[in-house]
Amino acid sequence: MIVSYHQTIKKIRKMKKLILAAVLVVSTLTFAQERGRKGEKLTPEQQTELQVKKMTLELDLDAKQQKEVKAILLENAKKRDAKMAEMKAKREKGEKPSADEKFAMKNEMLDNQIEHKAQMKKILKPEQFQKWEQNLENRREKMSERKEKGKEKRKASQQKEE
Repeated sequence: MIVSYHQTIKKIRKMKKLILAAVLVVSTLTFAQERGRKGEKLTPEQQTELQVKKMTLELDLDAKQQKEVKAILLENAKKRDAKMAEMKAKREKGEKPSADEKFAMKNEMLDNQIEHKAQMKKILKPEQFQKWEQNLENRREKMSERKEKGKEKRKASQQKEE
């Protein structure tokens, strides 16, 4: 049984497409795994230490302020890590939060932010507090910009795939 030249070419083209698709899938999975690993995570104590030093440089904190701020930041870091571990465990089980749970989490997060702001206002001098709030706003703006860039990149890559 002799296969025509054109049929052979068609089979070769199909095989090329399959190989290309397989290579794309493997490279995408590899890239996704590499992106997920960001190295060793800092402990809450290490995060707090770095944050206090950065705030000392930015706001010129005295020793008493450093001690008080460190206590607050350490408590917040531990709470945040515990909450993240809880959410990760739920995510790994395949559980997704309901609308009521999402509302409760966002409400709790906002309550924590209000409490943190009030604590910082007690510790910092008025000019330090004002500068701290400005720094906080600048960080939020940068995060928002990065989030927008990420959305644009995802949108562009989705359009390329189509």
